[in-house]
Amino acid sequence: MVTPYNAESLASSIADDLSSSIGGKVVLTTGVSPGGLGAHFVETIAKHKPKLLILAGRSSSKIQATADKIASIAPEVGTKLLVLDLASQAQIRSAAQEVLSYAEPAIDVLVNNAGIMAGPYRTTVEGIELQFGSNHIGHYLFTNLIMPKLLASPAPRIVNVSSTGYYLGPVRFEDWNFEDGKKYKQWEAYGQSKAANILFTKSLATKLGGKGVKAYSLHPGVAGTNLAELGDPLGTGEGGFKFKTVDGCAATHVVAAFDPRMETYNGAYLEDGNVQTKIGSNASNPADAERLWELSEKLVGQKFEY
Repeated sequence: MVTPYNAESLASSIADDLSSSIGGKVVLTTGVSPGGLGAHFVETIAKHKPKLLILAGRSSSKIQATADKIASIAPEVGTKLLVLDLASQAQIRSAAQEVLSYAEPAIDVLVNNAGIMAGPYRTTVEGIELQFGSNHIGHYLFTNLIMPKLLASPAPRIVNVSSTGYYLGPVRFEDWNFEDGKKYKQWEAYGQSKAANILFTKSLATKLGGKGVKAYSLHPGVAGTNLAELGDPLGTGEGGFKFKTVDGCAATHVVAAFDPRMETYNGAYLEDGNVQTKIGSNASNPADAERLWELSEKLVGQKFEY
């Protein structure tokens, strides 16, 4: 084991352990609606004196609610609210420009936590299948656009929240958009987006590791509150999942974002607070990581070379 943590570990306890690594950091987290993992993550680390928490999400009222909660927990911690719609590349570009204009010279940690799961066939503003377009392409564009702020940090980290659902479907390079919407398979599309999160992480580590960037992907676990959304894609019944509390599901977020023991595991995929040495074929091929990067550049109409 790389860390002393396991499936029973809690974000609150891990944050206590890593308090000195949290203190003074500027952290940007996407998907921080009240009650979700992103909100719990930022509320948990707020108790350990980060310098600034940048809260990003689609709904200004929801991110304001999370900011208000942080103010009640740790009034000395600064917050900034950032409206970010990952299903609109124009809005992503606007949000990124806002981040680049911040007076703070650097962002130390970016946690790409926002995500959507399953549902009927829908697309982003640009016509990209919504799960792939939001969960991966949106974060891909946003991350690369704000890279100057990350590179200004002495030890930047990027955390991409994936899922063990990556094995439900690889990146469909020949038909990533499910062009025949009548044959759309929502769980295969979810798997594609989560496999993309892991492959994107590997590319970041490869392309930017030499500049000091550390990147990690993770499976948070399944919270009981997610049951209605999750359904039963594997046909196993409820017993097929081991549910965690929200505090349990956010535990690996804290490890990936702050644990100094992760330094030598750049590009790693984590579960239950620890590095996983075996990753399924849907997300382990370096050639697929590079192919995905090139497809992503095509879909956002911009090259990112480091």
